[in-house]
Amino acid sequence: MKDLRADVAAVSLPAPGRGTFVDFVGLTKPRLNLLVVATSAAGYYLGAPGTPEPGPMLQAVAGTALVAAGAAVLNQVVERDTDALMRRTRGRALPDGRVLPGDARLFGAVVSVAGLALLAAQRQLIAGGLALATLIIYLAIYTPLKRRTSLATLVGAVPGALPPLIGWTASHGRITSGGAALFAIVFLWQIPHFMAIAWMYRDDYAKAGFPMLPVIDPAGRRAARQAVVYAAALIPVSAVPTLTGVSGAAYLIVAMGLGLGLLGLAISFAVARTDQSARRLFFGSITYLPILWIAMIANRL
Repeated sequence: MKDLRADVAAVSLPAPGRGTFVDFVGLTKPRLNLLVVATSAAGYYLGAPGTPEPGPMLQAVAGTALVAAGAAVLNQVVERDTDALMRRTRGRALPDGRVLPGDARLFGAVVSVAGLALLAAQRQLIAGGLALATLIIYLAIYTPLKRRTSLATLVGAVPGALPPLIGWTASHGRITSGGAALFAIVFLWQIPHFMAIAWMYRDDYAKAGFPMLPVIDPAGRRAARQAVVYAAALIPVSAVPTLTGVSGAAYLIVAMGLGLGLLGLAISFAVARTDQSARRLFFGSITYLPILWIAMIANRL
């Protein structure tokens, strides 16, 4: 801890500013939030008993996205010192000094409350409760755990997997096996995805003091094992939408092919444990999810 504080103190930050519109938008992690929009929209569509009405669907998706965006902003306020130590994050608006922490904190709180208000306006108590749980787990549990244990990755996968369940619940009215399957698919998918990222940026995480698996186990065996185990578990779980009537047989064929492909990339990473194999797993994971959602939705039409 002493070394970490010394490293933080040594980081030279420019004079803080008030930030531009682009800086504040960047704090919401728009690329990551695009995944939230896509998965919550897919969950809403798949959970609707018929063709969903555009207005309520847009309201539910926007509310979910705003809560996720607010959580991302508030997370960066807490982690601005460690972000300044990592090559891939030190250019963000807070560690770079372009936005003041107080301004970012207020912005994140307003965005989060606006998202919760949009969901509450639909009188969907379960969906709103899940969105609030997303915020609480991400900020009050996952964020502090990141500095203490590698298990934080599993905790962080929970709020990451809640958007499709929020969308499902907003249209369906309750949590059912179909919505739970969507949650489980995204939860399991995140682990191979995160293990690939953790391996590629292990030096950054080590410098910031985050005990990610590739940091506490430099050989990479534990990270590789988790990538394989969760990728393998994803194959039978991805069949549940067909078994529960959410999607059809064509989706199942696509899901099995994608699952086997992702498992193959995870095994390749486990065997080689190189930056190249981790990068292949990363790109394979970001290809897997959109194709899976497209197949699931298309086979429901």
